[in-house]
Amino acid sequence: MDRPTLRRPAPRPAAPRPPEPDAVEPPRPLPGGPPREDAVQSDAEEVLVVNYRRLARIAYLVLPAGADRRRRLLRAHAVTQRALAGSPWHPAARRGPAEELYEELRDRVVRRALGAAHRPGDRAVRLLPQVWGLRLTTADGGPEAVALDRALAALSPAGRAAYALRAVDGLPPAEVTAVLVRAGGTRPDRARREAAAVPADLAAQWDGERFDPCTVRVQPGDLIRRRRAARIAAAALLLLPFAVGAHMLRHESRAPALRLPSSDAVTAARPDALVRADPGLWRRTARLDHTAWPARGDRTGDRALLGRALAAWDGAAPGTGATGREPTGREPGTAGGPPAAPPQLLYAGSVDGDEVVLLSDGGRIARWTDGRGLQLARADDSDVTTAAALVLHRTGDAVRYLLAPWISEASLRSLRAPDTPARPLGRRDGVTDPVPAPPADRCQDLTALQLRSSREVAENHAFLLADLGGLAPAHLTYTPPPTTGAARAPREATGSEALATWARTVCAIPERAPGVKALNAWAFAVQPLPQRAGTATWVCLRTDRWNGTGSAATELLLPGAAEPARTGYAEGRGCSRFDQDTVAWSRWRAPDGHDLLLAAASRRVVSLTVHEPGAADRAVRDRTLAVDLPGPDRPTVEGARADGTPVRPLP
Repeated sequence: MDRPTLRRPAPRPAAPRPPEPDAVEPPRPLPGGPPREDAVQSDAEEVLVVNYRRLARIAYLVLPAGADRRRRLLRAHAVTQRALAGSPWHPAARRGPAEELYEELRDRVVRRALGAAHRPGDRAVRLLPQVWGLRLTTADGGPEAVALDRALAALSPAGRAAYALRAVDGLPPAEVTAVLVRAGGTRPDRARREAAAVPADLAAQWDGERFDPCTVRVQPGDLIRRRRAARIAAAALLLLPFAVGAHMLRHESRAPALRLPSSDAVTAARPDALVRADPGLWRRTARLDHTAWPARGDRTGDRALLGRALAAWDGAAPGTGATGREPTGREPGTAGGPPAAPPQLLYAGSVDGDEVVLLSDGGRIARWTDGRGLQLARADDSDVTTAAALVLHRTGDAVRYLLAPWISEASLRSLRAPDTPARPLGRRDGVTDPVPAPPADRCQDLTALQLRSSREVAENHAFLLADLGGLAPAHLTYTPPPTTGAARAPREATGSEALATWARTVCAIPERAPGVKALNAWAFAVQPLPQRAGTATWVCLRTDRWNGTGSAATELLLPGAAEPARTGYAEGRGCSRFDQDTVAWSRWRAPDGHDLLLAAASRRVVSLTVHEPGAADRAVRDRTLAVDLPGPDRPTVEGARADGTPVRPLP
C-alpha cells in the first residue's frame, strides 16, 4: 500500500463559466506576448470555480475555531470569493497556466484568511446570502473531528495556515514557508512546528464534512428570540397610520396585480436551461467524471418529461417528491434538496417500458423513474473508474447500466468463478443489455462489470465494478502481499491472483449496500502453517464510502476452507493509505487436533507479542506467529514497529 504521505494534488483543468460549464480547457497564454490583464482575470475566474472547494477549505481551516461555526463558515466563503479582487496579479501568474493561477489564488486566500483571523468581524459576511430563521453550519463530525478542531484552535493563525497547506494541498515544508512569507508571515518555521505538533491520529479528520464549508447543514436559529422579534414587529405594524392603509387600498385597483409564475410555468422553462456536454468533450478534457458525459437517450428533447424530472428534484425531500406522491430516496451521506448547481442532463429515455431521466449537479446524481420517484446519490470526486457506469434501470432480477463515453469494452465476470473467462456485454448508445442483479441473500452468483477504457484515455486500462445496490457500482481493487522494497499500491482486480483472492472474500464484504465507492482486498501477510498444513493468507477488506467514511475487516483465508474467517472489524481509516499497519490473530485447529494461535502483521511491523492471563508473554521478532493455545481465556495480541509504535488488531 502507499505510504501515508500528503501529496500535492495535480491542478484540475479550469471549467468555463455558465452557461457552458462543460467545455473544460486549461487557460493558455495569449500569443504574441504576455496576456492582457482582463484575459488573466478571466482565466483566474475559471480556475477559482474549479478549485473553489479546496480554497474554501483552506480558508476555513485558517480561520479561528470558535463556538459560532456559522460565522466561520460565512467568513471562509467571503475570503475565497474576494480572492479575485484587490491587488494586480503577480507577474508569475501572468504566464497563464492554471497551476500558476491557482498558486496566486491560494496566496491571496491565505493572506486574506490570516488577516480575517486577527479581526473580530468581517463586513464581507453581510454580502453573502442569508435566510431568515435558518442557520448554515458545517456537520458536527465525530469525536476525532471535534478533537482536531480543538487542536487547531490552540494554534496561531499562521500555524493553522501551515497545517491547511500541508493537509489540503500536500505542500512540502519549503513551499509552506514560501507561501507563509508571501502572506506576510514573519515566523514560518514556528508555524510549521505548531502544525507538526497536531496529533497524527487526527491528521485525516481535516477531510471530513466538519471542515468542508461547501457541505453545509441547515438548522433553525434561536427560536425564542425570533418569536419575540416577531411579536415586536407585529406590534409595530399595528401602529402604522390607518390613513396610509386606506390610501393604499384606494389605489390598489389602479395598479396591476403582481403574479408569481406557477410551479408548472417554472418547470416548463427549466428544461431549456439544462446543461448538455459536447459529445466529444471526454476526448480533450483531463477531468473525466460525469461532467464529461453527453446527454443520451431517445427522449432528450422531450420537455414535458424533463420538466417532470426537474420538478421532482426541485421538491426533493426525504419521503416525498414535488407532488407529495412520488417517493424520494437518498443514499447514505447524500444531501437532499434541489440541485446545488445548474443540472446537467445525462440521459432521458424509455427503458424496459419505464421513463427514466438521469441528472447531475456536479456533486450528486439524480435518477428519476416515472412512477417510482427520485433517487439521489453522491458522485463528488469521481474519476475514470468510479464515474464509468451508473445504474440506469433496476428490476427485481436485472440491472441495466449507462456506461461512460470513454468505455471501449464491456463484459461480465462471475466473481465466484475466477477461472471462467469474462463474457461480452452488449450495449447500445451506452445502455447495456440486462445484467443479473445481485441476489439479496447470497453471493454465489455475484456478477461484476469488467470495463476497459478507451486508448484515448488510458491504454489497456481494465477494471472491475460491482453492483451493491446503489446508483454507482463500487470499484474493486487489490493489493498483493508485501515484498522487499517499497510498499505495493492497490491495483485493478483483473489479474489471476486478484481474481482468486476476491473469489474467496467477496462473500465476506462487510457492507453490501448503497453508498460504497470502492472496495480493496489487501493481502497484508502470507503465513506457512505448522505441520505442513499449507499456507494461509491474511486479507484486510477496506470499504470506502462516498461520504468519506469507511471501514476495515481482517479475514483469514485457510487452505481448503470455502469461506474466510472474520478476525476483526472497525469503522475508521484502518487498512487505508492513512493507516497502513495491521495486526490480526485467530484460533486454528491443527491437523493433529491441537488448538493454536495464529497471528500476522503487515510489512512495517517487526515483532509480535502474545499476552495470556496468568502466563508469561510470548514474543517473536517476526511478522507471523504460531503458538500453542492451551487455555480458554482470550489472549491479547500486539505488534510493534521498529520505532516502538504499538500496532493492535481490529476489535
